[in-house]
Amino acid sequence: MLRSIPRLIVACALLHATLSFAEVQLDGRSATPAVIARIAGGEQVGIAPAARTRVENAQRVLLAAAQAGQQIYGLTVGVGLNKDHVMVDAHGKLTDEVLDASRRFNIGLIHAHSGGVGADMDIRVARAAMAARLNAMLDGGAGVQPAIVDTYVQFLNHGITPAMPSDGSIGEADITILSHVGLAMLGEGDVYYQGKKMPAADALDSAGIAPIKPYGKDALAILSSNAYAAGMAALALDDMARLARTTKLVYALSLQALNGNVSPFLHDTLALRPFPYTMRAGDELRALLAGGSIWNRDDQRPLQDPLSFRSGVYLLGEEDRVYDETRALLDVQLNSSDDNPGVAVGVTPKSARWQDKRGYVDANPGGAVLPSANFEPLPWVLAFEELGLVLAHNSLASAQRIVKLNDSHLTGLPRYLGTGKTVHAFGAMEKPVMALAMENKQLAMPVSTDYLPVAGGIEDIATNAPQVVERVQRQIDNSYALLGIELIHAAQAVDLRKQQQADFTLSPAAQELYSALRRQVAFLDQDRPLTIDFRAAADLLRNYHE
Repeated sequence: MLRSIPRLIVACALLHATLSFAEVQLDGRSATPAVIARIAGGEQVGIAPAARTRVENAQRVLLAAAQAGQQIYGLTVGVGLNKDHVMVDAHGKLTDEVLDASRRFNIGLIHAHSGGVGADMDIRVARAAMAARLNAMLDGGAGVQPAIVDTYVQFLNHGITPAMPSDGSIGEADITILSHVGLAMLGEGDVYYQGKKMPAADALDSAGIAPIKPYGKDALAILSSNAYAAGMAALALDDMARLARTTKLVYALSLQALNGNVSPFLHDTLALRPFPYTMRAGDELRALLAGGSIWNRDDQRPLQDPLSFRSGVYLLGEEDRVYDETRALLDVQLNSSDDNPGVAVGVTPKSARWQDKRGYVDANPGGAVLPSANFEPLPWVLAFEELGLVLAHNSLASAQRIVKLNDSHLTGLPRYLGTGKTVHAFGAMEKPVMALAMENKQLAMPVSTDYLPVAGGIEDIATNAPQVVERVQRQIDNSYALLGIELIHAAQAVDLRKQQQADFTLSPAAQELYSALRRQVAFLDQDRPLTIDFRAAADLLRNYHE
């Protein structure tokens, strides 16, 4: 992730300039990675009326439970190992005295958890975290007062972004990081506003936003969630959706540059072992290659290509499969409550057993306040680790395809794709390729099991969710750089092949990408520095629309 303060300030300035975007309406049930990315990029936020009603009803259930004398984690008793300490005794009534005690407890809870470390996170990531948390609150499980969700909306719409440290979470709710959101909403700590880092109190005063007065379970709802990791995950999957399409297109261009064999992904070939996503990837590849001379007879074309080409349909299919599975699991995270305790509205006990009835109230509306482990993100964290593995496999294959394109014995083209005027052409460029591929391999190593017990031994498992997601994001960024280099090699090979084969033609889809590259990166006729070209190709792929 980008963490430097200069980048943060620039991003904040750009964000302030774009806050007139269209409004995104959140309803707690239908947010997607693309929606979170839009808000992270500066779009305004609105709340669906039905979602506001859920928030109001959930708070009524929570307060009814407190007045009924229930012990409620983070409301009437402490948190963590301090859950055995009574903090607020409602005595059956929410008097001014009780509310004052609850506010003091809430403010103390925010202060006591504001201890993240590391540089401030990127503005875009911080906004994604706030958007993810706001949407989850709108599902109703948090039990917050409506004024809290209104403050999230005000912060996002006025471009006030809490200065949140980027490290310090072990992935069982990002409590030491997200607490800085609550701190800023109290008018404490620092924020980024109008292109500058400043005291939160000054920004709130300038924007006309009143500091929050948290009570009940407000503070716990603000700080105890996986919204930091989930926000980053949404941004990563938004990038990943584009990368998956781009990888297929670059592969299709490289295969044609190699003059490779299409037999491994013909329909009847794949039907002999019909893995669903492999079959689908085969369909897409045949469409991307349609219209190219790769389908014509060529007696010089090898019968079998290197596996980085021949098995490409499997690698690409697995990228799609793991993306879809990860996306489905993250959709659950974004559109549900990961609160402890969770507030359920309109539910009744499932039996007369004491434990089945515990936590339920008969208030209007009825519902329950239920201790939970719903802050556990393991299902989608493990999916992200698998995504890291498939990204590593595809990166290694891309690196090998580049090496093969440089090999005159395999292509029939000049060594290192050079010309009569080059000294070394792309010969040395296999080194940055391997550096990127090796880093992606290293980043694929699992880290979700690297933890030790904390909080007096109560919190004795963890997932390192933010670190898992951050590693995948770095792999995605590296993949764009790697595919950009592959694209340049493939385009060079295409130009050289056209010089040899008058009837060589690219498929229309590949031709369009080739032409887009050639508008920015010229054919390598003589040796030149290539860093600028590699960056231009990576940027092209990040923003490419077929």
